[in-house]
Amino acid sequence: MEYMTANEPSGEGTILCCECGRAITPNPANMCVACLRTRVDITEGIPKQVSMYSCKSCERYFQPPTHWVKCALESRELLAICLKKLKGLSKVNLVDASFVWTEPHSRRLKVKLVIQKEVMGGTILQQTFIVEYVVQSQMCTDCHRVEAKDFWKAVVQLRQKVTHKKTFYYLEQLILKHSVHRNTLNIKQHENGLDFFFANVDHARKMVDFFMTVVPCKYKTAKELVSHDIHSNTYNYKHTFSVEIVPINKDSVVCLPKKLAGQLGNMSQICVCIRVTNVIQFIDPNTLQLCDMNAQTYWRNPFVAIADHKHLTEYTVLQVERINESERKFSAGHGAVSKKHLLADVWVMRTQDMGIVDQQYHCRSHLGHLLKAGDTVLGFDVATSNVNNKHLETVRQDTLPDVVLVRKIFGDQKKRHQKRKWKLKTLAKQEEEMSVDGAERDYLGFLEDLEEDPEYRKNVNIYVDRNKMVPVEASGSEEDEAPQISLQEMMDDLNISDADGEEIEGAAGGAEMMA
Repeated sequence: MEYMTANEPSGEGTILCCECGRAITPNPANMCVACLRTRVDITEGIPKQVSMYSCKSCERYFQPPTHWVKCALESRELLAICLKKLKGLSKVNLVDASFVWTEPHSRRLKVKLVIQKEVMGGTILQQTFIVEYVVQSQMCTDCHRVEAKDFWKAVVQLRQKVTHKKTFYYLEQLILKHSVHRNTLNIKQHENGLDFFFANVDHARKMVDFFMTVVPCKYKTAKELVSHDIHSNTYNYKHTFSVEIVPINKDSVVCLPKKLAGQLGNMSQICVCIRVTNVIQFIDPNTLQLCDMNAQTYWRNPFVAIADHKHLTEYTVLQVERINESERKFSAGHGAVSKKHLLADVWVMRTQDMGIVDQQYHCRSHLGHLLKAGDTVLGFDVATSNVNNKHLETVRQDTLPDVVLVRKIFGDQKKRHQKRKWKLKTLAKQEEEMSVDGAERDYLGFLEDLEEDPEYRKNVNIYVDRNKMVPVEASGSEEDEAPQISLQEMMDDLNISDADGEEIEGAAGGAEMMA
């Protein structure tokens, strides 16, 4: 009995290799795999080292001819770009492709390929090899435009002709929440507003449409011819979108036109603006009557504020007599009445005249649910003010109040900011030289508005400030009754990496108690 050697195949019909004499299964080349590989190299024509380009700024990879793709390391998208860089790959059959681990900062990528090819009259040969990709830095077109800072095709000029910036701070939070600024090339801050620069006109139009839905405003468009090719009949324009927000802010005292006041439910002409969102909300301090004015109504009958936050005087409350609902006698007005405010007769005195001049003022206010004797309020002194307003001249003198109370003061502004346990995000913009004290005062006033008005802050993302970990015992011993934002309304500023390696700003609810 003969024994089969280990080198001999177990099947029938074997032949000897014409090169080394080894017993093999018959094939058209009559050679074993080892000898066949010495004669034929199926990887010939496929480069073993290839260069590819990546942008350092945005970390995108170049996909010829003109595309830049965001890819994570060892992802399918990056593997597809690597395979497209190999020129001779179309002449063979690709069986498998996978990444070989490399150090992330080595600027090298290695791809293991398994290919098959028919050689010598029908013999199919399979081979495995590694291709090394050298990642070189090259700035993409978008980042190049951002670094140039002067290259733009459209600009959105956002303006508001007022002395303080509370509406801009509110609009900035809406932009951050909805990520409307993600396509901007640059953001510049001016004295009366902001400029947003875009490389695409459609992105600018989307931002203008967003502004029209969140704040009462109007806009105009213009374009400037930059260049013109007479051979191809192509034009290059720069587009400008000028957006103007209504010049009315929260806590502004206004005098409505007499005709407009009659159209809004026959309310009083002297009103206080209590909120500016997609509409302007006014309240009559004498009757608690409310009205919501949209942008179209305002621009048909424009008017300006007779007093804003910087023109208000500080008063001290001497006596408060709340008026019950059954005792109210509305001589005029048939619009909606506020259920969150309480009407009261208030006697006040200027804080600076305390102990010097015994001059008291009586007024009717919508802040009856907040005021008590000894409180400090801000109000507009109608009796001694000199206001040049054509609508105010139409108001009967016997119906004008001496003082219009606007808001209550809850403690010192800077002390409230130091004890504040939350924060807001801001836009990355180029700021010009402005009054630092005035801007800081306006920003702190905006933070106070968020604390005092729950409806005003429902569209704003508020984050927990981990740098201000105030103990519970210390926060409970405060003497003032300043409103605060609960921990349930705050969000935790988290950075979560997704499968593609992109950072996503997550927001976890404030379920974790601060020590």
